[in-house]
Amino acid sequence: MENSLEMIELELAILIRRITSASGNKKIGHLDRSAYLILHQIATNGAAGVKSLAGEFQLDISTVSRQAAALEHKGYLYKIPDPTDGRAYTFQITELGLKELRDDKRARMDRVAEVTKNWPEEDREVFGRLLRKFNHGAISS
Repeated sequence: MENSLEMIELELAILIRRITSASGNKKIGHLDRSAYLILHQIATNGAAGVKSLAGEFQLDISTVSRQAAALEHKGYLYKIPDPTDGRAYTFQITELGLKELRDDKRARMDRVAEVTKNWPEEDREVFGRLLRKFNHGAISS
């Protein structure tokens, strides 16, 4: 009989594999994971600089800078210059970015609803709370 840590480790590996597998899963929405998370963060918490986004997602500043620049190029974000430092700026989401985010969120929610359609609502709530707890624990580790 496997212990709980072995079960969690294996199930996380399977989940990550299924989520990232291009051949095993149809693409959900138009945004990739990094674009979705950046747009969601800015839409939820307001304009943000590359440094704060990098800290939030535990990524290199150069990685987030590249991702944000791609979103700006697509018209999903725009730069707001820092009035006190001519070199610094923050990103704000555009109306097009909000539309793409809403569309992708709906597609993702539909997928989660499909996968959990036979679950009681209580199980969905518990699963959501445990995922949030796990994610918060992963940040502070």
